[in-house]
Amino acid sequence: MHITETGLAATPEALAFALNERRACLSDREWRFRLRGYGYDIRQTTRGRVLTQVTNGRELGLIDG
Repeated sequence: MHITETGLAATPEALAFALNERRACLSDREWRFRLRGYGYDIRQTTRGRVLTQVTNGRELGLIDG
């Protein structure tokens, strides 16, 4: 189980968690669905795909660094 933290120190862990979940999924759609269950979302921006928090829209970092 993953617990969502809001501090800046939680950002690397959230990114690692999201990438780990991606490896366990068969499609991007399944991945996004699973992440939303944990309170995260993937948003497409001009910079690339960004991991965000669902509750406040805070950007946590680029997924496609």
